[in-house]
Amino acid sequence: MTLLVITGTGTEVGKTVATAAVAALALNAGKRVAVVKPAQTGVRADEPGDVDEVVRLAGDVTALELSRYDDALSPEAAARRARLSPIRPVEAAEAASELLGDHDVVLVEGAGGLLVRLDHTGGTLADIAWNLRAPVLLVAAAGLGTLNTTALTAEALRHRGIACLGVVVGSWPAHPDLATRSNLLDLPVAARAPLLGVLPEGIGKHGRADFLRVARAHLAPQLGGEFDAVAFAEQNSA
Repeated sequence: MTLLVITGTGTEVGKTVATAAVAALALNAGKRVAVVKPAQTGVRADEPGDVDEVVRLAGDVTALELSRYDDALSPEAAARRARLSPIRPVEAAEAASELLGDHDVVLVEGAGGLLVRLDHTGGTLADIAWNLRAPVLLVAAAGLGTLNTTALTAEALRHRGIACLGVVVGSWPAHPDLATRSNLLDLPVAARAPLLGVLPEGIGKHGRADFLRVARAHLAPQLGGEFDAVAFAEQNSA
């Protein structure tokens, strides 16, 4: 894993926490890690953004935010409203590629879902992944409705010839209902990719040491952790 693009099935599904968890495990393995946020929306200039949260949770990563817009809109709409230049996919891809010169792992975290518009030409995070020839880690919600959005996102990736490394549940509830527990078996089918992790809700409230411990227990070996998807599904069998 050198380049990895991290997207979600929508907003508020746990992309930033998942990005921080992957970064923390890579750092703990002695790797030099960079995290790129092509577009940050809904955050003022004097407020911490997603890359700042990754640093807080994971540790000493190189954090690069390429553009920021105050309004909580798609990057393209927020840039248009602010009368600022949007970030183009090729620019984001070039920035991520440059970081490979002195980093072992470069993570690119998207805004919203895979096909949210970045610029007026319709450029998206999928275009960034395609330009980088990088696989995508898909962060999904846990409960009812997630199978549809996961399948649609995975289909969009396949249509564009982009590999889906796997799916991670971004926020696993303390008391999962029937649909949530059932989804453990069905999410890999919807994504046509393995389940690579189930991050507990509230993991972002931990201090750095505890965050690393929980990340290791809940992300699969492909991401540097010890998570066993089969055993977890059996423990939470519907």
